[in-house]
Amino acid sequence: MRRIERAALAQETCNGLLMLQDAVDAQRGQAAFDPVDHWKGKRTSLHILAVYATLKRMAGPRERCMYCVDSQGSDIEHFWPKSPHFDRMYQWENLLIACTQCGRFKGHQFPRAEDGAPLLIDPSAEDPWQFLEFDPVTGNLNARYLLTTEAYSPKGETTVRVLHLDRREGVAAGYLKTYRRLSQVFAGWLNQPLPRNYIEQLREADDHGLLGWFLNGSGQNESSLSRFRKRYPDAWAECQQSFC
Repeated sequence: MRRIERAALAQETCNGLLMLQDAVDAQRGQAAFDPVDHWKGKRTSLHILAVYATLKRMAGPRERCMYCVDSQGSDIEHFWPKSPHFDRMYQWENLLIACTQCGRFKGHQFPRAEDGAPLLIDPSAEDPWQFLEFDPVTGNLNARYLLTTEAYSPKGETTVRVLHLDRREGVAAGYLKTYRRLSQVFAGWLNQPLPRNYIEQLREADDHGLLGWFLNGSGQNESSLSRFRKRYPDAWAECQQSFC
């Protein structure tokens, strides 16, 4: 999973979303109001198509799902489900892009803490690697152990459970492939001068957002990473600034 930088929408699209949300707010008290039908009726409108295009750009050139970062993002996802959270249905900050499988696993599930805060990771609002750990043996994602609380991250545990991130063989295989590729890239630079475009090369090699784990998680302890950090301290600092 990777941190997604939320892009700005064109003002016309923002105004369109506001009008759509106003329409929902005006109808949601009616017994016949169905948020699913309302969304289906608007998903091919120019404003929603513009939102979808922006989300795909945010997801990167491969247009990956913002949850698993493995399969192609195929549809707009409501982080806070549109039912019962009608008031967020057309809010730009609530819209992501997800693959069919992640969308099916999540469905209408939206666990929340006692204070009402979501217990699912929003990759457009927070760094997923604050809550997740990568297993370089299995390729699975698991909850991160937090030294501050001496317990596993509740948000990490919930996200892994809801999205099945610890039991999807195809996703794990993709993460392992990216892990090995990045490890080889870092190891290769220990025996030759660092290329000027090393940031671009790292970005191109990282299909699954694992640079966040390598640079800001337990991946820092990998042998090639430890040696890279010692040999190129300035480049290490730039990498952390670029990817964390």
